[in-house]
Amino acid sequence: MTVTPPLDRAVSSALPTRLRPADLLRLTDEGAEDVLAGRYDHLLPANGIWPAEERWATRLLSDDEVDVWLISWTPGKSTELHDHAGSLGALTVLSGALSEFRWNGTELRRRILTAGDQASFPIGWVHDVMRAPAAAESTGPLDPTLSVHAYSPPLTAMSYYEVTGHGTLRRSRTVLTDQPEGDM
Repeated sequence: MTVTPPLDRAVSSALPTRLRPADLLRLTDEGAEDVLAGRYDHLLPANGIWPAEERWATRLLSDDEVDVWLISWTPGKSTELHDHAGSLGALTVLSGALSEFRWNGTELRRRILTAGDQASFPIGWVHDVMRAPAAAESTGPLDPTLSVHAYSPPLTAMSYYEVTGHGTLRRSRTVLTDQPEGDM
């Protein structure tokens, strides 16, 4: 039997962050609790009027390892099919509901995430997110669809995709960004 000698240096993780999906889920859950408790009221839109035409976001927390965002979703505005480049992600829905269309390797699969639901996504996760149509009917500018998102490492780029006529994904563009879930 051959014994391999121990390494004399630290071996780093293959992931670009020490945080795991469970850590990001905990951070989005805590962020959601803080938003609901009013701890971030100073970051919310003036007079409690949420934008009705475009998505809105504010950064709740940022350091070298993670960005945590609060996002307000408007009817009919999707993020487009995208990934988060080299970042892991997670979200918690605070109010309303989101539709997520995820590429599973052969097709887009839809799921609805409602208030209290959480989801995490690994590197390479390709999805499109939008306010669920049912949420648009039951909420208004004073009762928005809100979610808290965490990315680790913080976002630096996103790639956008289209589904081809052959049922495959084709990257259409990559953009440098520090904004969550596409252009705001």
